[in-house]
Amino acid sequence: MNLKAGTTPTTGRLTRLLDSQGIARPLAWGYVGLTLFMVGDGIEQGFLAPYLNHIGFSAASIATLFSAYGVVVAVCAWLAGALAEAWGPRRVILIGASLWVLLEVAFLVSVLHHNYPLMIATFAVRAIGYPFFAYGFLVWVTMDTPDDVMGKAVGWYWFANAMGLGVISAYFAGLVIPLVGALATLWLTIAFVAAGGLIIATLVKSRTAGSGGTFADTVSGLTRGVTIIKDKPRVGIGGIVRLINTISFYAFAVFLSVHMVNVIGLTLPQWQAIWGTMLAANVAANLLAGYISDRVGRINVIAWGGGVGTALSVLALYYVPHLVGPNVAVVMAVGIVYGLALGMYVPLSAVVPLLAPRHKASAVAVLNLGAGLSNFAGPLLAGLVGPLGITFVVWILAGLYIVGVVLTFALKQPGVEADDTASAHRGGADPAEQPDLLRRPSSG
Repeated sequence: MNLKAGTTPTTGRLTRLLDSQGIARPLAWGYVGLTLFMVGDGIEQGFLAPYLNHIGFSAASIATLFSAYGVVVAVCAWLAGALAEAWGPRRVILIGASLWVLLEVAFLVSVLHHNYPLMIATFAVRAIGYPFFAYGFLVWVTMDTPDDVMGKAVGWYWFANAMGLGVISAYFAGLVIPLVGALATLWLTIAFVAAGGLIIATLVKSRTAGSGGTFADTVSGLTRGVTIIKDKPRVGIGGIVRLINTISFYAFAVFLSVHMVNVIGLTLPQWQAIWGTMLAANVAANLLAGYISDRVGRINVIAWGGGVGTALSVLALYYVPHLVGPNVAVVMAVGIVYGLALGMYVPLSAVVPLLAPRHKASAVAVLNLGAGLSNFAGPLLAGLVGPLGITFVVWILAGLYIVGVVLTFALKQPGVEADDTASAHRGGADPAEQPDLLRRPSSG
């Protein structure tokens, strides 16, 4: 048997195994780097606000701090995709990791000195790091993964993202804070982020190098991140569906815990257990949805599993507790269904880039913008609970998901499903469409 120089049967089998699961071999270590970065970014989520309050900062000051962070994340979520097309994903990711580390040091020093203006400035600028790293790698995945296993690839992406951000980071913080304290735990986040960046810099190889990053390239990439919506209207629709995807999650984060504890009668620890189990179900769904979508159709999974499933479970999360009272098992079961339904939107990250196969990074930029805007729209709707009531807001949320179902079916076009791509490879697609359907990024 002839082997290429530098290869072994073992490495060949590993490559085939990874490829069959949607993980492009050159990017395999990138999933590890992403997980480590998300651990570092997520450690502070559960305790930074109460820690700042404990050392003397008011609730209003803390809210302003996080609002500034949210604004930057929303803008840079779009920039990450647009710049990845101009500069290449690796450069965007490494800029994100470097800024995160440097600005985290500055932020923690400002916390030590209780310098609030510097805290806002450093925390807001540090927010560039998260979308540049996380969404930059998502662009890389969509560029370097064969279209027929794209659903699996984005499933693994969101699995790694959620495992780091919402699971490993939470357990790490819970174990370490009692041992070394909150401030020391915040300093440890730098090690995770730096390790993630180092893996990207040294172990991740790619055909997608991007351009030279000149001023003209940058302007072109940013411009295309906007004009793609005009050139490919379905990409804009995909961005709206992405906004709808997590709008209930961000709204529920504002008012649902208060409702469950004060009205339904659950204790706070009981509700936290339900919420945590729901997030665990969502992590599993992120991976499951990718695999299912490559078999039964990406549009079907998004529309029926995501849109219809989330609409019904949003209503169930409100009405079922009113019927059964503070029954932890029943409410947790509804929460699990809700977490699974949210995860069924994962194939959207495969569909939208395939709507613009020659400019996948720009398409992902629009998808990222929808994700960022969801951070604003959810709390905005939650603000209507006071004047209009929780029932009204819950029905608005459910209605938005039904609108999202209609919009999802508008995303159908040749090339967005795994079987479409396979058909194209067999010669079954319209020859006029094949250049767009089959084009791969040039080697770099």
